[in-house]
Amino acid sequence: MKILSKFKLNLKEFALLNLGILLISAGVYFFSFPNKFVDGGVSGLAIILGNIQNVVSTATIIVIINTLLLIAAFIILGRDFGFKTIYASFMYSAVTWVFEKLVPLKAPLTGETFMELLFSIGLPAIGSAILFYLNASSGGTDIIALILKKYSSLNTGTALLASDALIAFSSLYFFGIRTGMFSVLGLFMKSFIVNNVVESLNMCKYFTIVTEKEEEIRNYIIHELERGATCVDAVGAFTGSKKKMIMTACKRSEAVMLKRRIKKADPDAFMFITNTSEIIGNGFLGV
Repeated sequence: MKILSKFKLNLKEFALLNLGILLISAGVYFFSFPNKFVDGGVSGLAIILGNIQNVVSTATIIVIINTLLLIAAFIILGRDFGFKTIYASFMYSAVTWVFEKLVPLKAPLTGETFMELLFSIGLPAIGSAILFYLNASSGGTDIIALILKKYSSLNTGTALLASDALIAFSSLYFFGIRTGMFSVLGLFMKSFIVNNVVESLNMCKYFTIVTEKEEEIRNYIIHELERGATCVDAVGAFTGSKKKMIMTACKRSEAVMLKRRIKKADPDAFMFITNTSEIIGNGFLGV
């Protein structure tokens, strides 16, 4: 049962990892590159370097810079993050290269600058947030942002803003005021979207349950959901009856099952459920 559960979890993580990579690659290649939007990141730096020289392709520039930053990821952020980021960064470069060969672009797709800006921000921002959720990144300045986050009080979006600001603002010089302003606006929007998507993906449910069927509910939490719980004695203020109070936290998908099981085990149970995006400990976020 545990082996099957772990396999499903790994399969889900792998699928999400590839989805995140695809979203980033599509957003950057189809919308950022043709419009020269530079909202930071290695892709933004690659756009600038690709604009001032024609010797090395944009995809090659991404590979070179990512390789250097991956070394820092292994040393500072750990092996698990490093291996996932190696896969993500090289797949990102590979998918971008495939797009270059299959769908060569010489001009923006639609000519609708603001609409393409939204796609160039939204797709990579959602993709990056998915990777952050999986303790990975697409490489590049995302690694710098996560190092900043690790050693400061900055949240993910603000750390991205700090690491990418210089690259985004440099677009004012290389591509003019109009494109530069779009790029700077894009960076702020990307920071906002990443923060909100990461928070949404990390969202969990915290349960406080007052019940007379403590053993059945506790066993379900421990053996079926494979979560921990804290049980304490409780006394009803109005009735004076002795009950048990169970406190536990779980993922949103698990919360639906737990709520259903509580109602089945004890229809008279009292519970309140709160949303939280920061639960630190075994099975959730690291310290």
